[in-house]
Amino acid sequence: MITKKHSRSLLLLFLVMLVAFVLNLSLGSVTIPFKETIASLLGQSTSKVPWDYIVTQYRLPKALMAIMVGAGLSAAGLLMQTLFRNPLAGPFVLGITSGASLGVAILILGAGAMGGILGTYLSHPYSVVIASGLGSFLVLLAVLGVTKQLKDTMAILIIGLMFGSVTSAVVSVLAYFSPAEELQQYVFWSFGSLGGTSWQGILIMAACFLIGIILCIRAIKPLNAMLLGDAYAQSLGLNLTKHRMAIMLATCILAGSITAFAGPIAFVGLAIPHIARQLFWTNNHVVLLPAVLICGAIVMLLCDIIAQIPGSEFTLPINAVTSLFGAPIVIWLLIKKGKLLF
Repeated sequence: MITKKHSRSLLLLFLVMLVAFVLNLSLGSVTIPFKETIASLLGQSTSKVPWDYIVTQYRLPKALMAIMVGAGLSAAGLLMQTLFRNPLAGPFVLGITSGASLGVAILILGAGAMGGILGTYLSHPYSVVIASGLGSFLVLLAVLGVTKQLKDTMAILIIGLMFGSVTSAVVSVLAYFSPAEELQQYVFWSFGSLGGTSWQGILIMAACFLIGIILCIRAIKPLNAMLLGDAYAQSLGLNLTKHRMAIMLATCILAGSITAFAGPIAFVGLAIPHIARQLFWTNNHVVLLPAVLICGAIVMLLCDIIAQIPGSEFTLPINAVTSLFGAPIVIWLLIKKGKLLF
């Protein structure tokens, strides 16, 4: 059960998220007054017509994507850390991000070698999204196929990391033989981006996000049991193989869809669960899951504000900002609390 103290803390975090959301819509190369931003969200006309377009057609989709990216990666990181009982685990441990990178690398870096075949698909607006999603899905099938008969959780972790290493090696080979222009295009994708997604893309991303979060909610009881060991979980009548598969599937849906639409985003999935544990000082997933969802959304919104460099025409790579902004927070929390709660 969630205590009153935890409920108040979650409510406070949610209010902070709303403030960060509106700030994200207000700040950028063009600063829009707070009241005008809210008026635009409520469907009212603003004093300047371009502000309506900026808020509703550019910044609102980007802010919603930031919320889903932050919340989804944080939830996936929480699942992986609990499943493997490893504080350094994250969404990347199953090779999902590497699989997405391989799909995009084959599309972009392989376009030069295969010319007309891949070059035609590269011009499609959703080509990178489709390639990334297929790469993630194929690696997921490979990992699940190999680990289906395994009962050792650490063996699953090692196999996931090995698949990630293999896909990274293939990407390196493709990069070595690719022209500078295609290599630059791939590198820009690897920086990650929250913008440039249409409303249709946002709806597709939202559907994947909701499916992943529903699976996370269904996994709360098994996750709490797994914290006390496999023997205890089995004594409660839990089918560990079934629940492990469900947890990995939830992680793959969240991490795979996010990487497909936003590119590989570092730090968030690894660090946010630790931030939530330090703030709430609990391992109960009934509290932790909503905590990591909200904390992840807040951090991603704030990182996006920083990446926009308000008042400037330049935009920093979101990947760099998440690490530079987030890592010191985790270090500070660990020093303040004196220990890692896990």
